Amino acid sequence: MARRGKKHEEHVNHERWLITYADLITLLLVFFIIMYAMSKVDVQKYSVLAQALNMQFQKADSVLDKGFGVSGQMTPKQGDADSKDKDATKHNVNDQKEEKDKTKPEESEKEKREKELQDLLKQVQAYINDQNLEAQVSASDTERGVAITLNDLFLFDLGKADLKTASYPILQKLASLIPTLNSKVSIEGHTDNLPLATGNPFKDNWGLSFARSLSVLRYFSDTAKLDNNKFIATAYADTMPKVANTSDENRSKNRRVEIIVLRDGLSPTTTVK
Repeated sequence: MARRGKKHEEHVNHERWLITYADLITLLLVFFIIMYAMSKVDVQKYSVLAQALNMQFQKADSVLDKGFGVSGQMTPKQGDADSKDKDATKHNVNDQKEEKDKTKPEESEKEKREKELQDLLKQVQAYINDQNLEAQVSASDTERGVAITLNDLFLFDLGKADLKTASYPILQKLASLIPTLNSKVSIEGHTDNLPLATGNPFKDNWGLSFARSLSVLRYFSDTAKLDNNKFIATAYADTMPKVANTSDENRSKNRRVEIIVLRDGLSPTTTVK
C-alpha cells in the first residue's frame, strides 16, 4: 500500500498590512503634494483644483451635500445671506446710478442755457458798440437773466407808445438771436413818476408802460414773425426806478423798456384794466 505523503501546512501571509500601509503612504504623499501646490499663490492653479474638487463632490454618490463642504464654498444659509447682501448692494448702486443719470440731463440743460445767455450778451454788446448805441441801449448780465435796456426816447415819442423807425434795426438784431434761445423773454415797460399830460390817450403811467411793452412784443410777433409764446408783456409804471426821480436826467433814465431773456422761471405779468 502506497504511503501517503504528509500534507504541508498552508503558509499564513502576515505582511498584507503592507498593502494598506502603502496605500496610506501614497494618499499622504498626494495630500502633501496638493498642500505644497496650494501653498504657492497661483490663482489659476487653485481655480482648476477647486473646480475639479467641486465636480467630484457634486456627484450623486457623494457623502456631502452637493455643492457644499469644499474649501471656498459657502454653507446654504451663509450663501443666502451673502447673496441678499450682494443684491442689496447692487440695487443701491443701480439706484445711485439712476439718480446721477437723472441729474446729469438737468445739469447739462442748465449749462447749455447759461452758455446761450453769455453768447447772447456778447453779441448784443458787440452790436451796440459797432452801431454806437451806448447812449440809447445797454446790455448786462443780471440775476434774472440778460437784460437789454432801451431808452424810451430811442423807442417812442414823449407820452406815446408807437415805435420809432430808428429802433427797428436793434429790434431786428434781437429778433434774429431770440429764436436760438431756449428761454422766455420778458418785455417790461417803465416810466418816471410824473403824471401824464392832459389829453394823453392813456389813463396813467400804468397804461403807458404796458402799451409800450406791448408795442415791442408785437414787433417780435407780428413784424419779425416770432412765436409769441416765448414772450411776456409786463408793466411796472414808476414802481421800479433805476435811480431816484429827483431830476430830469434821472427821470429820463427811469423811462425805459427792458427786454430780459430769463435765466430761469417766469416773471409775473401786470394786467391793465
